[in-house]
Amino acid sequence: MDSDADEPIKGRKNGLYGEVSDELAASMKSGWGDTELRDLKPVEQAAYTAERRAKLSARYPGERLVVPAGNLRTRANDTEYSFRAASEYVHLTGDQTEDAVLVAEPVADGHEFTLYLLPRSNRENGEFWLDGQGELWVGRRHSLAEASALLGLPTRDVRKATADLTAATTTPTRIVRGYDAGLEAAVDTTEQRDDELKVFLSGLRLVKDDWEIGQLRAACTSTVNGFTDVVRELGQAVATSERWIEGTFWRRARVEGNDIGYGSICAAGPHATTLHWVRNDGDVRPGELLLLDAGVETHTLYTADVTRTLPINGRFNALQRKIYDAVYDAQEAGIAAVKPGGRFRDFHDASQRVLAERLLAWGLLDAAQYDVEKVLELGLQRRWTLHGTGHMLGLDVHDCAQARREDYVDALLEPGMCLTVEPGLYFQQDDLTVPEEYRGIGVRIEDDILVTPTGNENLSAGLPRTADAVEAWMASLTG
Repeated sequence: MDSDADEPIKGRKNGLYGEVSDELAASMKSGWGDTELRDLKPVEQAAYTAERRAKLSARYPGERLVVPAGNLRTRANDTEYSFRAASEYVHLTGDQTEDAVLVAEPVADGHEFTLYLLPRSNRENGEFWLDGQGELWVGRRHSLAEASALLGLPTRDVRKATADLTAATTTPTRIVRGYDAGLEAAVDTTEQRDDELKVFLSGLRLVKDDWEIGQLRAACTSTVNGFTDVVRELGQAVATSERWIEGTFWRRARVEGNDIGYGSICAAGPHATTLHWVRNDGDVRPGELLLLDAGVETHTLYTADVTRTLPINGRFNALQRKIYDAVYDAQEAGIAAVKPGGRFRDFHDASQRVLAERLLAWGLLDAAQYDVEKVLELGLQRRWTLHGTGHMLGLDVHDCAQARREDYVDALLEPGMCLTVEPGLYFQQDDLTVPEEYRGIGVRIEDDILVTPTGNENLSAGLPRTADAVEAWMASLTG
C-alpha cells in the first residue's frame, strides 16, 4: 500500500493512446484552478461517530485498533464493482471511501484516532490523469483537510499507513479482518483476538441512536415510494418480465438513495416459493401473486427491508386470500410481541404458533396425531414456513450478525433496536403433501419495526398490509 506520492509516473500508457509525450505531460501539470473547499461543517453524524469511537476506546485500553474500509474489487479486466465500504468502518467514521483505514493508537487516557485516506490526485507526477483511479477518470475526492473538517478526525495519507503500523511492533494490535489483505499482512495480530473485535463492533450497532433511526425512517419512506412505483407499472411488468419490477424499484433507490440495500426479490407466481429468488427473469401473469422483497439504502448506507405479496391483477382469489390472511395474522402476533423487555425470540414464536394453528386447521398437518404444541416442538410447520421470522436491521440488511448470541438472539429487546417481522408460507410446486391448488403459492409480509420505550413503531406502515387495504391501494394506483 505504501508508495512515494511524489514519484513521477513514467512510461505509463494512457488507455488506447500509447505513450504520452513530454510536452503533453508538462501541459497536464499546469493551468488548473484551486478547487479546495473551505469553511466546511462536520457531517450530520460526526457527533454520533465520536460517541461510538469512545465506546470502542473504552473496550480496548492499551491496544491498537485497525478498522479498514476495504478495497475495490475487479469485475472484469480494468473495471471494478461499485464500492461499498465495510459497515464497521462506516459506523465509526461516517466515511465511505475505498482503501481507507481508521487507526486507534493507545495513549494514556484512551486512544488517538487517525483516519488514513487517499489524498487528492497528484498533478505533478501525472497520477491525476495517468492512473486508472486518478481523479480525471473517477472524479474528485476530498482533500485530507476537507475530510478532516467533515468527519471530525485527523487525517493522513493512506499510502503511509503500512509504514506507520509496522513502526511500533510491540503494541498489541487488533484488526477487522476480511476487508484489506494488505493491511492484515502488515500487522501482527491473532485471528481469535481479531474476531472478538468484529463481534464487539457488530454488537455496538444493536441499539440505534436518534440519527440512525432517522436514516431508517428515510429508507422506509423511499421504499414505500419504490413499491408504489412498482404497482403503477405492473402493466409493463406483465408485458415484459420480473426484470421490469426489479428495474422500477432500483430506479427509485438510485434517485432517492445510494442503491438497493440487497438484491431485490421480484418473485412472481411459483418463484415466490424460492426464498432468495433474485434472478428476476420470469413471467408476470395476472391471476398469480407477486412477492416483492426490496429495500432502499440511503446515501449513508442504512437500508430498509420490506416485503409485500400482491395480487398481480389487483384482486386475491379465495385461496390466495386465505393464505395471505394467515400470514397477516401471524405477522400481527409477531409485531405485538416486539416490546422492551421482551425476548428477541418472542416475535418468532408468536408468528410460528399462528401459522402452525392454520396448517392444522386446513388439514395440512394431521390434527388427530398432533396438537399445536407438538407441531411446534417437532418443528413440523417449518416445511412450509421455512425461515426465521426476522433479524436486526441497520447498516446491513442482516445487521449485527456477528454480535454475541447472548446480546442478540438470546437477549431482551431494548428501545432503539430495529428489526424485521416477516412470517411467510410457501407451498412448493412439487409438494405432493398439499392439495394441488396450494402448490406454487408463496406469501410473505415484512415490516421494519422499531422498539420504543412503550412498545414498537412500524417504520414501514406507509404500505398497506391487510388484504382489503392492499386491493384498495392497488386499485387507486392502477384504476
